[in-house]
Amino acid sequence: MSIDTYRPPRTVMEVYEMLPEGTLCEVIENQLYMAPAPNEPHQKLSIGLASAIYYFVERHHLGEVRAAPYGVYLNEKNVFQPDILFISSGNIKGIKNNGFYGSPDLVIEILSPSNAQYDLIQKKKIYERCGVKEFWVIDPMSKEAKGFYLSAKKYIPLATARGKISSKILSHTFSF
Repeated sequence: MSIDTYRPPRTVMEVYEMLPEGTLCEVIENQLYMAPAPNEPHQKLSIGLASAIYYFVERHHLGEVRAAPYGVYLNEKNVFQPDILFISSGNIKGIKNNGFYGSPDLVIEILSPSNAQYDLIQKKKIYERCGVKEFWVIDPMSKEAKGFYLSAKKYIPLATARGKISSKILSHTFSF
């Protein structure tokens, strides 16, 4: 691109779109948030649980599973990179080359010291407002999993458990 045609980014979303592939960055209410790479307990839990969900979804032809870093464009002010997400067959039309546009059916966030408050408070409210049907937050140190299910546009708590999630959307329990 010549210097005559270069135009600097004018919005947060334009800045986000210019970042190198794989950058750990999210747009939360039109602000950029960057995070360090996840620690070892986070990574181990993430890959194990994502694999279990992936193989279950594939075996039963239920849709698609993605893992971070993967952009989820919830709306014009929010692009998240959840640790694990499930997109049902009826919702896969939102999958594009650069990520998913819309609300995934299931989102799982694994807490890290740098992101716990965002995941537990701010992002949870946005997931609820944007219509994510099921949301789980997992503490990799204690292995405590807290789940929420969307009913009448509000999250209702699912049973809290250690070392497992019982997904209402997938009608299956996954251990980790």
